Amino acid sequence: MHILAVLPLIGLAAAHTAFTTLYVDGQNQGDGVCVRMNRDAKTATFPIEPLTSGDVACGIDGEKGVARVCPARSSSTLTFEFREYADGSQPGVLDRSHKGPCAVYMKRVDDATADNNAAGDGWFKIWQSDYDASAGEWCTERIIDNDGHLSVVIPDDIQAGYYLVRPELLALHSAQETPPDPQFYVGCAQVFVQSSGTASPPTVSIGEGTYDLDTPGMTYNIYQDPLPPYPMYGPPVYQSEQSKRSADKRAPMVQQIGLKPDGCILERDNWCAFEVPSYNDQQGCWAAVDKCWEQNDECWETAYPTGGQNCHIWENKCHDMNDSCNNGAFTGPPDSGKDLTPPAPPLKGSTKVFKRGHQQFRRGHI
Repeated sequence: MHILAVLPLIGLAAAHTAFTTLYVDGQNQGDGVCVRMNRDAKTATFPIEPLTSGDVACGIDGEKGVARVCPARSSSTLTFEFREYADGSQPGVLDRSHKGPCAVYMKRVDDATADNNAAGDGWFKIWQSDYDASAGEWCTERIIDNDGHLSVVIPDDIQAGYYLVRPELLALHSAQETPPDPQFYVGCAQVFVQSSGTASPPTVSIGEGTYDLDTPGMTYNIYQDPLPPYPMYGPPVYQSEQSKRSADKRAPMVQQIGLKPDGCILERDNWCAFEVPSYNDQQGCWAAVDKCWEQNDECWETAYPTGGQNCHIWENKCHDMNDSCNNGAFTGPPDSGKDLTPPAPPLKGSTKVFKRGHQQFRRGHI
C-alpha cells in the first residue's frame, strides 16, 4: 500500500516556534534544507527542556547531521526563518507574549553533515540583540514584525570551512514565575563558508549544563516598569580583525561535502528523488512504476516537520507513469531527468540586521 498525501495532516499542532528555513544573501535554500531540527512534527516547535539539557546546542535531534550543506561566503548575510507552524500550513511566528533576547553563534567543524559534533567547545557568538529601549521592543518582537526572519552577517575574517550556525531565541514570559521557566528555541544550519581569512575566534562550550537558573538573564522579569538593563548572557560578540582579512594565500578551500547529489530531480528538505530506470517494454514500464512508488513512500515517511509538499509532485509523477503503463505507452519515463523541484518562494521580510539594543545592554557575560 502506497503512502499518499494524508501524512502532512497529522502531528503539526503549533507550540511556540521553530527555525525552519535558511536564506543565504536573500536566496531561499528551501524549507528544511541544511537545517538541523527536531524531527518529530508533534514537538518540533517546543522549547528546550530542561534548561540544563545538552539539546541547547542545536536543539532536539540537533546532534543528527543532515545531508546538505549550504554554500556562503565570508560577509554573506544569513537569514533564519522561524515559524509557529513548522510546515507553514498556518500563519504565525511566535506568540507576542514570548518576549526576550536573541543570539547567533558559529562553530567550525570538520564535516557539517556528521553526527555528534554540536555540543561541546568551539562556539563563538557573532551577534546578539536584547531590548531596544528606543523602540520599546525585544528581539523576539522584531522577528515577529519581520515575518519571522532574523539576519546576521558572517564575520569577514574567519577561516574557510564547514560551520554550524546556531540561532537562539530566549522567551522570558514565564521567567519570573515560581519556579522560573525561561524557554530556549534553537536550531542549527549547516554552512560552508568560502573565505580567505585566517581568524580563529575564541570559543566557548555549549551543551549540557551551559545554562541554568543562575545564568545571568534567566530569571529576568520583563514585566518590571521601568525595565532595568538586561544582563545579556554568554560571551561577548566576536569582532573581526583587520589583520586577519584576506591574508590566506593558499589555494582556496572548496566545498566537497553536502552538495546536491548528481541525478537529483526533486528535493524535499535534505532528501532527493532520482529518475527511475528507462524502459521500452511492458515489464520495464511496471518495474519503473514500482521504483517510483518506492521513492514516493520514502518521501512521505521521512518528511521533516517542514512538510512533504514536494512529495505531491513525485506522487503525481508516479500516477502519470501508472496511467501510461495502463494505456500501453511502454517507452519512458516521460520527461526523463527533468528537474521537478519548484522554485523556493522569495523572502517576505527584510534582511536588515537588527541593531543590538541600547548601548548599556551590549556587554556579555562569559
